[in-house]
Amino acid sequence: MNVLKPSIYHSIHQVEGALEQQVPVVHSNSQALLFIGGIAYLRWYKKNVLDKIELAFEPGYDPALEVAEHYHTRADTSSEKHMKRREQDQIDRIIHGEEVGHYYVLLGPKGAGKGTMIFDSMAAIQADGVAMCDAHPDLEVFRLRLGKALNYEYNEDSQTGLFQRRDPREGGAALDIERALNKLEKVALRVSRRRHKPLILIVNNVHYFNNDEAGRNMLLQLQQRAEAWAASGMLLTSLDDFWPFFVMRKVASRMHVFSISDLDTREALHACIRMRANVKKQIEHHDHDQIKEAVSIVGGRLSYLNKVGKFMVATSVDALEMSNSLLEIEKAWLLSQIGLIQDCDDDVMDEQKWSSCSWLLLQEFVKMRQEQEEERRLQSEKYGKDESPEFPMPSIPYHKCRQIMTRADFLEELDRVNIVSIDVNHNVRPDSMLILLAARQVVETEGFEEVLNSVRDRIDEIESLHRTRELTFKDVDKGDRIRLVVDKGGAELLESRQS
Repeated sequence: MNVLKPSIYHSIHQVEGALEQQVPVVHSNSQALLFIGGIAYLRWYKKNVLDKIELAFEPGYDPALEVAEHYHTRADTSSEKHMKRREQDQIDRIIHGEEVGHYYVLLGPKGAGKGTMIFDSMAAIQADGVAMCDAHPDLEVFRLRLGKALNYEYNEDSQTGLFQRRDPREGGAALDIERALNKLEKVALRVSRRRHKPLILIVNNVHYFNNDEAGRNMLLQLQQRAEAWAASGMLLTSLDDFWPFFVMRKVASRMHVFSISDLDTREALHACIRMRANVKKQIEHHDHDQIKEAVSIVGGRLSYLNKVGKFMVATSVDALEMSNSLLEIEKAWLLSQIGLIQDCDDDVMDEQKWSSCSWLLLQEFVKMRQEQEEERRLQSEKYGKDESPEFPMPSIPYHKCRQIMTRADFLEELDRVNIVSIDVNHNVRPDSMLILLAARQVVETEGFEEVLNSVRDRIDEIESLHRTRELTFKDVDKGDRIRLVVDKGGAELLESRQS
């Protein structure tokens, strides 16, 4: 057996003692380096987040505009020209950052041209200082869309989990969106000093939020930021339905609302002729008559005029045939939504109650249109056919519609399914000329009044049956007699006897 010499043994013990003394020092140095590295990483990451959000407002970044421009580059540019609306200049000033101190709401029916005006304004400046996202009923989806528009990933790309930091996703979509807005506020304050104009955040189709507590809270969350950002940042929202405006109006102090309506008859005729000329290059005389009659059917809705002015050329369909086809489709859809069912069962009573009340309102619109046409006829006899005035879409004040329908909760659903539209002045009108003409064809059908009254009578019968109570008597033999007495004055007689 080999035996270590005492000197060697003593040296080994000295080395082990030195190593034991160095271990705490190395461990503390590692912790210090890790701590310093963590602080440096967090500072770099926070700065990088703000830089990425600022990059989202650089020219040419916006994903929504990039998709739209990609479509237009592949399409025939000569056929994609459209008429410039009179509101376009005001929208340009807002999106270009020239209107400060307010935030704006675009309120109008679907297909009126709100989105087109926004994209045109963004394209003119390559979305410089502008970011845009679409609302969604699911707030988690809206969280992702807002993050994509702002180039913000909600700390999901962070490595702070190495430092045992709590996951920021535990708070839910609302808190994540609040964090994103906090970051955007810092960027807006930093950039506004250099740009001398605000950053613009556009939330499109706000009515897609659910009209429940979560949706209204999200709307309030965005509006509170808009009120605070009126100087250094600006929020622009677009909506088709009325309920978001009704919610936002309660706390609005810097909100401006633009009502985007359909084109009038002359503007619609000019737009349709221009669309057809861009495609066909030459318009014959009989085309003018067809287009004029087609416009009288589809009205001034740009989405319908686009179909009449462009699609009919590609499919060799004349304007009148296309407009009548659109009218038949709209009529079939309208009947599928609020069609009347005679002798209905009690299972569909609530649906028929909504349908019958809806037809009461549409019937009133049809009567107003008939009165307008009678007035037009009298004016034509007086001033001549070419000088007869043009009448707008019939409208009824919101409070009067509630009286006509006898229900206060049905108007919101009619607005949601695009049967009626409500403007900023609380005037209710048919959503489009196609809806009005489709309703008129149904109302003027022979026997419609009797059908409507029979459905309402059937609803009254079902409600009466629901309020009826049945009494059952047991152990009653043949020849037995049951006497029921209803004495409405019995209590007074009893009190008089006791006194």
